[in-house]
This record gives sequence, structure tokens and C-alpha cells, in this order.
Amino acid sequence: MMPTTFRITPTLALACAMLASAAAYAGQPTPIAPAERVLLISIDGMHDQDLARYVASHPGSALASLARHGVTYRNALTPVPSDSFPGMVALVSGASPATSGVYYDDSFDRKLLPAGEFCTTARGPGAEVVYDDSIDRDPSRIDGGGAIEATRLPRDPARHCAPVYPHDYMRTNTVFEVVRAAGGRTAWADKHLAYDFVHGPSGQGVDDLYTPEIAAVGEKLAAFPAYDNLKVDALLKQIEGRDSRDSGSPGVPRLFGMNFQQLSVAQKSGDGYRDAHAMPGDAIGHALDQIDGSLQRLLSALAARHLENSTLVVIAAKHGQSPITPGQLRRIDGKRVLDVIAQSAPNALAKATLDDVGLLWLKAPRATQTIVKALRANAKALGIEHVYAGNDMPEGWRRVGRDSRVPDIAIETTYGVIYTHGTKVAEHGGFHADDRHVALLISRPDIAAQEVDVPVSTRQVAPTLLQALALKPGALDAVRREGTAPLPGIVFRTSAD
Repeated sequence: MMPTTFRITPTLALACAMLASAAAYAGQPTPIAPAERVLLISIDGMHDQDLARYVASHPGSALASLARHGVTYRNALTPVPSDSFPGMVALVSGASPATSGVYYDDSFDRKLLPAGEFCTTARGPGAEVVYDDSIDRDPSRIDGGGAIEATRLPRDPARHCAPVYPHDYMRTNTVFEVVRAAGGRTAWADKHLAYDFVHGPSGQGVDDLYTPEIAAVGEKLAAFPAYDNLKVDALLKQIEGRDSRDSGSPGVPRLFGMNFQQLSVAQKSGDGYRDAHAMPGDAIGHALDQIDGSLQRLLSALAARHLENSTLVVIAAKHGQSPITPGQLRRIDGKRVLDVIAQSAPNALAKATLDDVGLLWLKAPRATQTIVKALRANAKALGIEHVYAGNDMPEGWRRVGRDSRVPDIAIETTYGVIYTHGTKVAEHGGFHADDRHVALLISRPDIAAQEVDVPVSTRQVAPTLLQALALKPGALDAVRREGTAPLPGIVFRTSAD
């Protein structure tokens, strides 16, 4: 058994600070009326520095307009790991991985069986769980072939070997389910058919889910403005009361939104940042301009239908991107990590996910200490800052043995390290501030501009959305199980006020 250890990490320190944020916040915001609807926008990859710099240097921009009538959170942090899936889960459910069960989009569950398997445990439980374009019927098409291909999904022996769709994988409900149960229409647009998970466990949380497949676009930066504009066009239709496919006119959703992908792609595949203070390179600057122009289209559409005063706009990000600092990038082929594992404990690895983080699931826990020792012995060569295992696990995770999904081992890389054999200049998924410190802004014309400096979590967005719509945050599983609080700095009047 691994010895019990206690380590004061930046992650732990920030977690403690967030627990005290509500008490520490000294502002006394004037209560405002609830919103008739909420527009949630995730600008994937956007750091707080990106937002602050853009607002200051582009006073006529859509983002600056929103900031002049909004609460800007200068110390908002995603959960760990900072992958798109747990990042989005946080925004729409308020849950950490310990509660949602979602640790990454490419993970492992010891209780499931591989795709295509008959319902038998003869090979022993455990299956890779990959929710990306590989589960589409045809990922080369923008519609992903029209549906998720069930034969490519893991199987659940506890449910008669039923395929495990992404929404089945969620252990907590989402704001979309709560809003829909209250009679409100919901909509969301995102990058993979696998974002089916935003439906929540019911599988029915989103009335109008639009998921143009990003894999069909390829990797060229020039393709991404048009790709993101597919989703912008869907939202423009929804603002006009139509659905995203123009198949009906059900009215404006009460909760809707989308993600922007262009910034994330520019950060990973472009020319990076020019300094440690997030001065954007050409690709990032162009992406921010494109996104701001699209935001202006959405704000203008709301104004044209006289909806701007009754719509709360939330600008957030599923994740950041690391490293920001030029010259700190260090690419390491992930095969070197796998080789060290294989040499120390042959055939022990069940699944490895490597980005600027390492997540390792083992076939048997008895190999844990051997692998941890080998990784630590090769820490410098492999760019490892810290190896988590046993009782020393990241904040917001369950412990091995208590959860069929939690990794046996987690690698926190040295700042700037990316496990890749390609040419990426940044990545997300890890533990560093550049991965986790993201933009967060809540805006409406009647909100006085203010900045909140106390640490907050992006998990707090979900209960805040419900409060804004005059619904009870306690309807969320994560609020009841984790005590996820609404964001400080903004208060919505209730019928009793």
C-alpha cells in the first residue's frame, strides 16, 4: 500500500483559497433582476490575460462593451485535469471529476467492457473510453455521418452490455436538464458529436444540440473562422426564434450557447505568444479579432430583437493553454514515458493519456509503486514535476479503489513540457496556471462594471446560471454533493426581495 503523504501544492493552495472566496469577497453588489435567458459562450483557450489585454487595447470591441457592463473574474480556475471534457462538465454541472466521473475525453473505466465485446467478463473488466471523432459514423463529414456509431462505444455489463453513450457516462445532471425540467427551451453548439454528454444522464437535456464535427475541417488555421461561424449562424437562428437546422420556429431558448475553437487552435498550432504576459502572436491576435467580430454579430442580433436587456451573457473558457512564456516550450515524445513504464513493469499499463499531463491506468494496482519509482528516477529526462499516486492525488479527484475511473497515477509535467512527437507550441490538460487560469465575465446592460480578484472556480458558473434564471441551484447534483456555490460579485433578486 502507498504511504499516506500530504503535499502543499499550488493546486491545493488555490483550492483552499476558493473555499474562502465567498467570505473574502468584500463587495456589496446591488441585486439585479433575474434574466429571461442566458447566453453562455466558451472561448476555448482564453486566459484572463487574453481578455484583459484585448479589452484594454480594443475599447470599441464587443468584449470591451461586455466588460463595461459586467463582472470580470480575474482569478477564475478550471478543475484539474484541464481537458475540454472536465472543463465543459464544470461549466454546465458544477462538478469536479470526483463527482461527475469525467476525468478526460480519452480515459478508462475498470467496470466497462471494450466496444464490440459480447457481454462477458472473461477478459476481466476494464475498457478505454474515447469520446472524440472516432465514435462518429463518419468523422470526415461535417455532420459526423449523422449520428454516433453505437458499435464504437464501450459496453456496460451492469446494463446488459448496453453501449455507453457520452451522456450515459455523466454521473451528475446539467443546467440544461434543470432548465428543461422547468419548462425552458435549451440549445448548445460544440465541436464533436461526443458533446452529447451535455444532455446529462437523462439524455434529453438539450432541445437543440448542434455539433458540427471539427475533425472534418482538418488542421489548417485558415479553416477555423468558417467552422466557428457554423455555430454562430446556428445561434443567430436561435435568437430569431428558429432552431439551428431551420426545421421549426420554437422560440428563443432560455439557455443556449456555443464554444469558439479558433483561439485554441491558434494557440497550439500558430506562432504562440510573444512574451510571458500573453502578448499575442499573429495567429492568436487574428483569432481574437475573428471571435470578437462574431460576438458582435450575436450582440447585434439580440439588440435587433430587443433582447439585450433581458439576456445575461456569460463569457467563459473550458480550459487555457500552456505554455504562454516563449522559450519555455519543451517537446518530449510520449513514447519515452511509455518505454520507462514498460521497462519497469512489463504489460502493467492498461491505458495512458499524454498531453501536457500524464494519466495512467494500470491493469493491477500492485505495479503502482514500481512505476512511480521509475518515473521519479527519470523525472528530469521525462519533464516530470510531480507524480501523484495512492493517497497523494490532485484536488477534486477520488482515490483509486473508490472510483472505477480515476487514474492510478497522474504526472504533473514541468512547466512548458508537452508530450508530443509533432510541432505543437502549446497544449492543455495539465495542472499549471496557464492551463487553468481562464477568462470569466458575466454581463448585462444593467450590471455595473467591477472586477473580482478572489479565486473562483469555473464550477461556480453552473449554479450562477440557475440563479440568473430564477431557478434553484440546489437542483444540481454537484451543488448538493460538493456544495458548489454561485459566483460572488453578482446577486439576483428573488420573489421575496
